[in-house]
Amino acid sequence: MNDKILFWLDGDLTNFGLANFLQEAYPSKFFAIVDITDRVKSFFKSQKLVKFEKTWYYHDHVLPKTNLDLEYLSNFEKKYNIDLWLLALNERLFYRFNLFHKFTRNEILSILEQECKMFETILNEVKPNFLIMKVTDLHHNQLFYQMCRSQGINVMMLEQSRFGYKCLITQERDQIDYVSSFTDVQYTDKTFENMQNFLKKNNLSAQLNTHTKEYRTSKLKKMFAAFNFLFISTNSNIKTHYTYFGRTKTKVLSNKLESTIKTKNRKQFIDKKLTKSVDYNVKYVYHPLHIEQERTTLIETPFYTNQIEFIRNIVKSLPIDHVLYVKEHPTQSMRHWRSEEWYQEVMEIPNVTLIHPDISSQKLTKNCSLLITISGTAALEAAFLQKPSITFIDSDYTKIDSIERVKSIEELPKMIRKSIKKKITSEDLDRYVSLKENYAFDYNDEDFQQSSLNKFYHGGQLVDVDIMNEDMKEFLEESEKKLNEFTNQHIKKIEYLKKL
Repeated sequence: MNDKILFWLDGDLTNFGLANFLQEAYPSKFFAIVDITDRVKSFFKSQKLVKFEKTWYYHDHVLPKTNLDLEYLSNFEKKYNIDLWLLALNERLFYRFNLFHKFTRNEILSILEQECKMFETILNEVKPNFLIMKVTDLHHNQLFYQMCRSQGINVMMLEQSRFGYKCLITQERDQIDYVSSFTDVQYTDKTFENMQNFLKKNNLSAQLNTHTKEYRTSKLKKMFAAFNFLFISTNSNIKTHYTYFGRTKTKVLSNKLESTIKTKNRKQFIDKKLTKSVDYNVKYVYHPLHIEQERTTLIETPFYTNQIEFIRNIVKSLPIDHVLYVKEHPTQSMRHWRSEEWYQEVMEIPNVTLIHPDISSQKLTKNCSLLITISGTAALEAAFLQKPSITFIDSDYTKIDSIERVKSIEELPKMIRKSIKKKITSEDLDRYVSLKENYAFDYNDEDFQQSSLNKFYHGGQLVDVDIMNEDMKEFLEESEKKLNEFTNQHIKKIEYLKKL
């Protein structure tokens, strides 16, 4: 009997490319949930490259309505053990970050109800053996992911391995499937110098910085995207997609111009006010900021989304002879930086120094007493520099002895004092690196995504575009070498999960 594989497809074309090559290499029954804009939907409805038994278009089933069934939602929460408001309140489109539409309580609940009913219908009809999706980034794909996990459906998500240019296929973000400890991992006697060289060659921050530079689309592509949006697009999504509510062409253009001015003015403030001359001789704890409105806080650590309050809590917990160094994330520029008022509020907190984004994070880590991050890779990078760290996320790297996982903010004062005294050894980090070397494979996901953005989405400047079948076929042929190996890794994963 052929397996039933359900794909979650969206504007990121990685999994569509995978489906194209997987159908030949691993014959199965394919189904799809497609979460895209109206113009891209035309491609999916007409494409002949991948044969799906049935396709559901997410936005065809989900629009706010007036009547609510709260009893259904209450029973749903109990059935799947999912906290719906935890997902909804951290949805960037529903609250805090949406500049175009203010969602009411009823609108949010109505959207949740329709999503839950749609997803239940799909799972009951398909009964998939496997779900293939990207790492979740919004409430609705996280909701579907949690439902599938609750029902014991094998999930395969492509994710960065915490090392650059190396990826994993996992059921759970930041976890290697069925590896709960380092007990059985062979210790290879690597020195810190060996492992630092490994990190240098496979540095995730360096990969992301490269991607950020490439994302700075040419002015010509920006002009083409603007022309396409203003004069070719009918902007029908404003009626069919709740994610586009309020996004009239006038408002979008006005917001774009305003954001450009904000970015420039905020950068001038940063250059003038944030510290560039760092005193490395004082005792300090280092806290690198997270990019705002990203998965790392909104989904992974949903109770720690207020970074200013988090900074205050660190300061309250510090030993009296330490100061706190807080550094802005260099790729926050992609989100137009933070407001001047935000930076000013941080700088007014006693015992805090706010560091310029251009200052070397590695040097700040190398000279600190302790690094504290909410959920970032910085905690892992600190281990390579023989520095202790604290994080607030369950991750595979928290098995390393130098990294402490805090589950309650009230634990922080004692945990800081305990961590500062730690003597760092290489054994756990050695095992972690060996584990990732065994399970990760070479694949530059950022490179593939950038190629697709350049090919179809004007460098990422416009997502509601017309995609021609001929162009997609050409793109997949150009990407065949990359996607063949990617496909083989998925087949290996399917066979591994089936054995279990």
